Amino acid sequence: MVSSASVSVQSKETEDPAGSPTRVLVPSTLGNLGLSYRNRTIVGLEIVPKGARRRLFQPLKTHGRSEFLDEALGCLSEYFAGARRTFRFELSLNDYDLDPLTVRVYVEALQIPYGETRTYQKLALAVGQSGSYRRVRAILVANPIPVLIPCHRVVPRRGSVGSYIGGEKKKQWLIKMENRNKDGFATN
Repeated sequence: MVSSASVSVQSKETEDPAGSPTRVLVPSTLGNLGLSYRNRTIVGLEIVPKGARRRLFQPLKTHGRSEFLDEALGCLSEYFAGARRTFRFELSLNDYDLDPLTVRVYVEALQIPYGETRTYQKLALAVGQSGSYRRVRAILVANPIPVLIPCHRVVPRRGSVGSYIGGEKKKQWLIKMENRNKDGFATN
């Protein structure tokens, strides 16, 4: 099943100046995640933020609860437990200065079904850049919303898991978890 998250990207001139996003540090199987959101739209997800980046996020226990945050935490917990295959969040890349190819790569990554992988080469071909698989890899490693934009599903053709913003071990864990649970039930 394909992720049903939708991505919006506006030019800097038309973007809604809604202020700074709310940043919360939330627990997960991968370690603490830095979740950034504005209204009901996720604008960032960092895997185990460190140092100065970590200090940008308010710990969950000191953050006021909201319906959206509870929903997001529930969905992420279900995903990491192997019980959720899709996310229905609005995702926005408007906080980032992205070129059209980068946006196409992220949108194409959203089309990769749960439990499946594509090679960097196939993804490059799908976005009309057949000779630019290294650039596609670099774009995916810089993904500002990993897991929800499933860049972990893109691998080298030689069989390794390849680079990942959260590290190769976390990418390998995500791929194995999805593969184990892709037939509709968790087989932990």
